[in-house]
Amino acid sequence: MAALMAGTFAASAQVAGSTQTTTDANGQPQQTVTMSASPSKKEKKQKEDKVVQSKDTKKRMQETKKADAVTAADAKLPDRILYDKALAATKKGHFDVARLDLQTLLNTYPDSQYQMKAKLAIADSWYREGGTAALTQAEQEYKDFITFFPNAPEAAEAQMRVGDIYFRQMDKPDRDYSKALHAQEEYRLMLQQFPDSTLVPQAKQRLREVQEVLATREAEIAGYYATRENWPATIARYQTVADTYPQYSHMDDVLVGLGDAYEAEARLVRAQKQLPEDAKSRLERIYDDRAADAYRKVATEHSASPHVEDARDRLAAMNLPIPTPTPEQAATSEALENSRGQYRLQDRAKLMILRRPDVVMAAHDGEPPLADPKPTLAPAVTKQILQDYKTAMDPTSAAAATPTTPQPAGAEAASDASDAAPAGNTAATPAAPAAPLALQDIPAAESGAGGSGAVMTNVPGATSSAGAAASTGGTNSMGVEVLTPGANTQPAVDPNGGLKTVGPTNTTTPPPVEKPAAAPDAVNDVTPGAQAPGQPTTASSGKKTPKPAYDKDEESSSKHKKKKGLAKINPF
Repeated sequence: MAALMAGTFAASAQVAGSTQTTTDANGQPQQTVTMSASPSKKEKKQKEDKVVQSKDTKKRMQETKKADAVTAADAKLPDRILYDKALAATKKGHFDVARLDLQTLLNTYPDSQYQMKAKLAIADSWYREGGTAALTQAEQEYKDFITFFPNAPEAAEAQMRVGDIYFRQMDKPDRDYSKALHAQEEYRLMLQQFPDSTLVPQAKQRLREVQEVLATREAEIAGYYATRENWPATIARYQTVADTYPQYSHMDDVLVGLGDAYEAEARLVRAQKQLPEDAKSRLERIYDDRAADAYRKVATEHSASPHVEDARDRLAAMNLPIPTPTPEQAATSEALENSRGQYRLQDRAKLMILRRPDVVMAAHDGEPPLADPKPTLAPAVTKQILQDYKTAMDPTSAAAATPTTPQPAGAEAASDASDAAPAGNTAATPAAPAAPLALQDIPAAESGAGGSGAVMTNVPGATSSAGAAASTGGTNSMGVEVLTPGANTQPAVDPNGGLKTVGPTNTTTPPPVEKPAAAPDAVNDVTPGAQAPGQPTTASSGKKTPKPAYDKDEESSSKHKKKKGLAKINPF
């Protein structure tokens, strides 16, 4: 009894019991202890953490079990076996074996549910194989998949892969950029055709990286032109970058370079001594204003950029106020700069070893442009500079030559008629509509060698002189003066109606052909009996004079030396 009570008290921390007193056969009281296990803290916690499944969860679990059962049943089908075998071969790098199995599946089981997956797996095998030829074949397979299955969810993935094919082949900005242009086009096409795909964020980031490479190329070309002091080409390239790639990582440098190019144009104007002072001041004001606009854009829209102080210093040097960015502009610029990546050691190693473009500083925030604006070309900048010079030299004529809003033909005719009316006529008289030209309104062609005359045509609705009416024989709708060389008399009517006759214009008879002059007689200046030059002389006996003997000791030519030793055998 004592042992039982000791064990009971020892286990009282974990087990709770109830004691009951009874009597035995001898009438002695006896206590009976009933043991009951109490729940531990761990069991209580598990009971509290137990989640009661809802009806939707239970339904989903049942559907999952059914799908697993169907999948297990499909795993024994022959087309599924071929498909799984091809995927395993692709993972091991046996791309030819995988494509052979997939093609067998497509040809043997045309109604299989794995037709679409097999078609996409063939394209993936070409893509994973790599190489120029394999990537070209992969692009064609992906395009065929999009054509056959345009509404499938995997179509967005196929279009994304097409852009990745060109992205993998992109070169550095100073090399061929055709792959970058193709990649930009394919990513834009993916974003436009599949805006609800889950791959849209990834496609946008790839598009930002591609545009970073294209903007770097344009900026480097502009910097090259700046070193050659070709300022129109520099302005055109920098302006194209500013308009086309607003998320470029070095946009502050681009805008500062654009302002410096306009300042260089202003310095060229100051150096020209032949320009009048008023024209020079106007040109300086034009280029200084354009440069200041570029600097202000850096100070306001790119206030968090690394080189914003350069733009502010230039504005201070021009004695212009430095603008303060609004809170929205400051927040936008700060978010854009904070979204850019940072260079790591592995990134620098890859850039040094691999031929990849530098896209580390590409932005990760903002919407990339899906359409390119019209680029700025150097000839257009040159024409604008010439127009600026004309405007500065003659402001009144430039203001008069300013193009206005295009008007219809009737309005132009009415304005011409109002200009032709006298200045004192203040009544608003509507002009008659202009009639089209008729065949009889065309002046006759000039005839003969007669003198000269002037024909004044008439304007409809206006009075003309009697001489002009008489000379034209009526009115016509041109309102111009036709000058005819010749006499003052009225030219005769041409039966051909002013058309040129067929045939040569020069009908005079050509002169007779002259006979060639006789050749002069040949005169022999050689004296008879004299020796002709170039012939050997002869002695009085009629024989040739013998040649003088050569001095073989002093002669340097080996032709006349005697051969010695083995040289006698040498035929050369």
